[in-house]
Amino acid sequence: MQKLLCCVFLVFITALSISGPVKGSLNAEKSVLFLWWNVENLFDWHNDPVTEDDDFTPEGKLQWTEKRVLLKEMRIRHLLSAVEAHPDYKKYPDILAFAEVENRNIFESTLQGTGDVVYKTIYHESRDPRGIDIGLAYNPKTIRPAGSKAYSVPLDDRPTRKIIVAAFSADNHPFYLILNHWPSRSFDTGWTEPKRLAAAKVARHILDSLLVSNPKADCIVMGDFNDEPFDRSLKQVLRSTEDAAKVRANTNGLLYNCWSDYEGIGSYFYNNHWQQIDQILLSPGMLDNRGLTTPEEAFRCFTFFRLFDYSAKKPWATYEKRKYKGGYSDHLPLILKARIVP
Repeated sequence: MQKLLCCVFLVFITALSISGPVKGSLNAEKSVLFLWWNVENLFDWHNDPVTEDDDFTPEGKLQWTEKRVLLKEMRIRHLLSAVEAHPDYKKYPDILAFAEVENRNIFESTLQGTGDVVYKTIYHESRDPRGIDIGLAYNPKTIRPAGSKAYSVPLDDRPTRKIIVAAFSADNHPFYLILNHWPSRSFDTGWTEPKRLAAAKVARHILDSLLVSNPKADCIVMGDFNDEPFDRSLKQVLRSTEDAAKVRANTNGLLYNCWSDYEGIGSYFYNNHWQQIDQILLSPGMLDNRGLTTPEEAFRCFTFFRLFDYSAKKPWATYEKRKYKGGYSDHLPLILKARIVP
């Protein structure tokens, strides 16, 4: 696997080295805005005979109709417009990635009518039995793509979502995304942990292949890991840490976990407490004040009052215990604002 991933890295490097500047420019502050969000079952209302989506049809148990799909899409676009209206950002995300997307069509349909941004999409179908994938989109006015690839996680039973690696450049500065949606904690955390450890090993192999040729490469690892920062998959396999100084020292290929020292709530509410299962991790190159870099307070779990239910204590989900609530998602989105340093 390591040799294969190194080959992918060389392809990315070649593509980035020959790409010219993107037409147009980032805004005056020279930043790249990333958004990660598990959008909770962004399905169309059509029955796909090859996936387990029967519940998400008008006749299914969840009575998933065209009207409910349109409302779901409207909620997502409203979130993106709230980001654009926020005084700390003042623009739509340059790059966004959604978990739990059924197919490319519903992903692209949802992103239509997003202000003056016409997003381009990168989409890899997975073999997940429910048919849910990770959807990736970028603003072509500010971001240039240079290739992507999807990797399967070797599991003995049901397949899970693929891990996506994508290469981009912004203002001629290359960077890499590794996107994850690891197996859930359903039924029993201990029983399902080996699946997440397997996913972590694949993600770590991808990252190592990028860093072996350039230890200072700007890499962002983000996703719904279904584990928290202190779990083995993050601490031991991905080598996530809260110590930024150790990451800057490029010790052992450590990754900086953006939840470190964050004083806000988590992204997911379960058993009456907030969890940090959605995460953004940064390579040493993202902390070295060259190329893409992350100043203090670059990371945020993005919230505003409409994202919460009537109790104001948890996310306003689309479904809760299989009952339709009509909200945004059972997860809150994460935002990273990276500066570009010449």
